[in-house]
Amino acid sequence: MSDLTPAETARLAARAGLPLADARHTDVAAVANHIHSVVSVLRDLDFGDTAPASTYRAEEGVRHVAG
Repeated sequence: MSDLTPAETARLAARAGLPLADARHTDVAAVANHIHSVVSVLRDLDFGDTAPASTYRAEEGVRHVAG
């Protein structure tokens, strides 16, 4: 996916029912592009040996350290 332009960002936001003020188009596009770049890196990670989240239980006051 190529970077979103400010105009595309405004169009997509309006389509989602979130109209943006003209002054925010550039900033919102930059943030959306940054989030996309971070998520893209996460998608490339190999989690093959990672247990599913359902195997962990959160217990108040207990910290589990892998080892």
